[in-house]
Amino acid sequence: MKTASLITYRVGFPGWKLAARLGVPLQVRVQVHYDPEVKSYWTTSPDLAGLVVCAPTLDALLREASIGIDELLELSLNTSAVHATPRMSFTPEALSFA
Repeated sequence: MKTASLITYRVGFPGWKLAARLGVPLQVRVQVHYDPEVKSYWTTSPDLAGLVVCAPTLDALLREASIGIDELLELSLNTSAVHATPRMSFTPEALSFA
């Protein structure tokens, strides 16, 4: 059974790679946008360069963002033992469609 950790460390803070290798749970800020022309949500991250995903629903977006975060961290740290939780924030246009 997995237990929730009270301590998380944000990707981008000094020493985050060391914290990740030591097993400290990570958190990644994710900005959610909405494109009304294609009726789709998309994300960017100020913490993790290269994280751009899109999906038709917020649930699908959260799943895709989680997968993208884990894959980018694996590539960055050369390990598959890293996992991070997205911390979503919404732009005003995304909130109006949520």
